Amino acid sequence: MSNIKEKLFTEFTAPTTQEWLDKIEVDLKGADFQKRLVWRTNEGFNVQPFYRREDLKDLKAVDSLPGEFPYVRGNKKDNNLWFVRQDIVVSDAKAANAKALDILNKGVDSLGFRIKGKEVSKELIETLLDGILPQYVELNFKTCQRHSVELAQLLVEYFKEKNYPLAELKGSIDFDPIGKILCKGKDTSAVLAEAKPLIEALKELPGYRCIAVNSVQLNNAGAYIYQELGYALAWGAEYLQQLTEAGVSACDAAKRIKFNMGVSENYFMEIAKFRAARMLWAQIVRQFVGDEALKCTCSQMHVCAYTSEYNQTLFDSYVNLLRSQTETMSAALANVDSIVVTPFDKPYEQPSEFAERIARNQQLLLKEEAHFDKLVDVSGGSYTIEHLTDAIAREGWKLFLAVEEAGGFLCEALKGSITNAVNASNDKRHAAAATRREFILGTNQFPNFTEKSEGKEPVASACCCGADAAEEPALPRLNKERLASEFETLRLKTEKAPKQPIAFMLTIGNLAMRQARAQFSCNFLAAAGYKVMDNLGFKTVEEGVDAALEAKADIVVICSSDDEYAEYAIPAFKYLDGRAMFVVAGAPACSEDLKAAGIENFIHVKSNQLETLRAYNAKLGI
Repeated sequence: MSNIKEKLFTEFTAPTTQEWLDKIEVDLKGADFQKRLVWRTNEGFNVQPFYRREDLKDLKAVDSLPGEFPYVRGNKKDNNLWFVRQDIVVSDAKAANAKALDILNKGVDSLGFRIKGKEVSKELIETLLDGILPQYVELNFKTCQRHSVELAQLLVEYFKEKNYPLAELKGSIDFDPIGKILCKGKDTSAVLAEAKPLIEALKELPGYRCIAVNSVQLNNAGAYIYQELGYALAWGAEYLQQLTEAGVSACDAAKRIKFNMGVSENYFMEIAKFRAARMLWAQIVRQFVGDEALKCTCSQMHVCAYTSEYNQTLFDSYVNLLRSQTETMSAALANVDSIVVTPFDKPYEQPSEFAERIARNQQLLLKEEAHFDKLVDVSGGSYTIEHLTDAIAREGWKLFLAVEEAGGFLCEALKGSITNAVNASNDKRHAAAATRREFILGTNQFPNFTEKSEGKEPVASACCCGADAAEEPALPRLNKERLASEFETLRLKTEKAPKQPIAFMLTIGNLAMRQARAQFSCNFLAAAGYKVMDNLGFKTVEEGVDAALEAKADIVVICSSDDEYAEYAIPAFKYLDGRAMFVVAGAPACSEDLKAAGIENFIHVKSNQLETLRAYNAKLGI
């Protein structure tokens, strides 16, 4: 059999990279290879359309093994198990306990409890954890930073009273004063003094991590992938430095740090981000611990991945399921330790029971039916992902070094530099969405023409600590305005108008061009909530205008070919005679002649969709 295989393979000559490029050049028929096939990422590097084994020859990480330093291929050697986590806001301890027990029977094996600081007490812990066996469940807690030590002491006391095996318990307390600086815009660095007492309070719970790096905040504020990576590393390094200076051993400090990271829709890049993060964090810990890091698990990065809120939408909200599903797949394939899937309805309401059930099942399907938990480092050896891992690691490392050279993450956070940089990225992404250079399916691209909000209103983005948004901060704070928010505001405003504007497609001339431009225009204008009316075509512009007026159109969009606009556009505009807004679909060569005739509205692929639609609303009196 082996001889047959060898014989089959010898019949084919492996093409060289140059031969592939030569073939691609022929297929492109003169088109620019760099513009058509090379992807320039937001992270600052190019991604080629194909990779070969030779592209990986200088990558050292390719030779590493799963479960071994620097953990680029994951922390585990024989499986890819992760915790299915769901978070619960504790407004009533008994109700939260009932909900926890219910979802534990529905596939969840990791619970996150958010508790108000003033309500932390022995009675609350006893009620909240009644009937929950912590040796079988990961338990995670978040409360006011100044009550974290008290919470830790109460947990240890409770577990000891119940005779639970303390060494086997796994969980976390979310203590992150630096995150509060970014989120609240206030200097909370004095609370860092609580870090060492917190670790000491948990000394009998070696499986509990209590120092959190919440870079998910950056993700939900629109940070680029390399920014979340670089800043998360600097954030963690800052905590290592603070703890070691406070007298905590570097190894013990590293074992107490947990990374809560976001995961966005960029499928392969997110897989690469988590792989790169583990690799770089292991190297950072090694600088503190020394070569002991090569043998000790202290250099392992432990990550809880949260699917992004930034790209979720209010309209066509079931598309959020597609977004979060691919995000969950990225995180699972990247070997993270736990995952929280954000319910699809979070942009406009307190997540419903149905939405939470779907969110749980999204993970369970990957485990029970796709068997993602069975295979270690599925992406290992993929030429593309190995290249992306290296490239994103380089960009993240550059940012990490820049922060270190500027004085460290805390220093930069207090100067507002981190917040300003992330907010600037958010602004760029909103600008890209406005011009459709960044697509939001169901919002600025392929909106649902007939959908109504049915009373849905966007939920204001709240600070992770529930800070009053009206309270004036001393420092800049993260802007967590979702990418779709401006389009949603526009569409909701249109919905509340006395009359829904009607946009009528006056299709005429070349069949292919009029259909293509009508489809483009319908998608473009429906994003504002206009009722769009497409048509098969008209023999004359007069016939088309008459049909538009009969349909009570507020906007008439002429859709034809560039050459034919010189013939049709001006007569149509004059015949319409101001009885509706007149729009030309495209940017024809005769645009200046059309403008000279009084035509002022054009929509095309280079238009700023958001600003154009705002201007149309203003003209329509909305």
